Amino acid sequence: MHERILIVDFGSQYTQLIARRVREHGIFSEVVPSQLAHEHLGEGLAGIVLSGGPASAYESGAPFLDPALLSAGVPVLGICYGMQWMCEQLGGKVVPGETREFGFTEMTVAASKGLFQGVSDETVVWMSHGDRVAQLPDGFERLAHTAHCPEAAIGDDARRFYALQFHPEVAHSREGATMLRNFLLGVCQCAGDWTPGNLAEEMVEAVAVQLGDDGEMILGLSGGVDSSVVGAICQKAIGRRCHAIFVDNGLLRAGERDLVENEFCKHFELDLTVVDAADRFLGKLAGVIDPEQKRKIIGHEFIEVFRDAVKQHPRAKFLGQGTLYPDVIESVAAHGGATEVIKSHHNVGGLPDDLELELVEPLRLFFKDEGREIGRCLGLPDILVDRQPFPGPGLGVRCVGECTPERIALLRAADHIVTSELEARGETDGVWQYFAVLTGARSVGVMGDKRTYEEACAIRMVQSLDGMTADWVYPSREALAAISSRIINEVRGINRVVLDITSKPPGTIEWE
Repeated sequence: MHERILIVDFGSQYTQLIARRVREHGIFSEVVPSQLAHEHLGEGLAGIVLSGGPASAYESGAPFLDPALLSAGVPVLGICYGMQWMCEQLGGKVVPGETREFGFTEMTVAASKGLFQGVSDETVVWMSHGDRVAQLPDGFERLAHTAHCPEAAIGDDARRFYALQFHPEVAHSREGATMLRNFLLGVCQCAGDWTPGNLAEEMVEAVAVQLGDDGEMILGLSGGVDSSVVGAICQKAIGRRCHAIFVDNGLLRAGERDLVENEFCKHFELDLTVVDAADRFLGKLAGVIDPEQKRKIIGHEFIEVFRDAVKQHPRAKFLGQGTLYPDVIESVAAHGGATEVIKSHHNVGGLPDDLELELVEPLRLFFKDEGREIGRCLGLPDILVDRQPFPGPGLGVRCVGECTPERIALLRAADHIVTSELEARGETDGVWQYFAVLTGARSVGVMGDKRTYEEACAIRMVQSLDGMTADWVYPSREALAAISSRIINEVRGINRVVLDITSKPPGTIEWE
């Protein structure tokens, strides 16, 4: 039994990010919906973290949590809504704030001790709230404040109860990792001896148990990090009873199909089938411009391809997917809370009843960098583990407007120039993603003394730890000049190149 931290989900977009931060410190964590949290107390529990959420703690209909959780005898850390719920339950008072705080905020720390041991007197945190604590519960004291939030952090040392109005789990909180470490290793006194290797072994065992001694499965293989890791897990668990299907949907990057076929023949012993479905996908996308409709069409066609695959493998009763938690949290309320849906993902939301396949998604509650670590533990080569993320719908969500074969060809050529120039110049080390977007905008230009009216292409380059938040990256002027010149000269149909300098939030990494 691992020592564990219980994370109670009140519907925050960042709930699983808290879990990931806990695991970074070598501690097992589990996320549960608030209404079921009381069922997860008991053996191995070292502490409880209450997540943020979109509700107001003083309103009727707010997410329910059994107050008995506060009598479990372990440390508790409330974050944002979790802080406000604690205060309301313990006799404090929460009211609407006069000034809403959102984004980077300067915060003053009262003393560098306890939860704030090693934290600067003045630091920057990420705020996202409209309510505030107006009255502290008995036993609590102020630990930090901002210009508009007197109770930015509070604590009761005797009961080991602490609460933060900001989000320490996001990278935007400059010293949030230190605060969480102080809570986990200091207040909760966790040993921190849980590793990704433990997790990899558990995932292999779980898939083996799920499929039994003779179960067969279809694996949706994209060639990206996520499905590659799932492929490695399934290979160790069930071997050639896993039938991998790679679909060329006409929305792939330049050279993607050849790379997948070559690398998987080298490193995997899975039964691999390549399906050429470009005409099928692009035909269904003809005339469609709404991004949600495009995503759903692409997802539906993937299911139809898998339906055909089932006919070739009638014993297969399972479907494996490389679903990650950022996909889930943007698409559905993952833990039964009030999480806001941002956009649908083609591999999230269940399967048609008549497909009669049970999902196998070992990475569903994990982030890409965790998936990479698991892949390394399973022996995957760097060329697969370190690939930049590529969305399941492919270039379809980087082509704003209709995905005609001609426009996808333009985008593929421009994207190849962006990636090859940045890689050749050594500017991609430590960068999360870098790619081209066909923006759907057209503009007037002049080439060869003639007027042009052609597409505008955007360069998107971001840094992130997990895909939940991201900051834009500024390539060198030399790289931008080379990319712009090559795209305009080599890709007929594009006459303007721009740089996207939007962080996540408020934007998303992909354009659609």
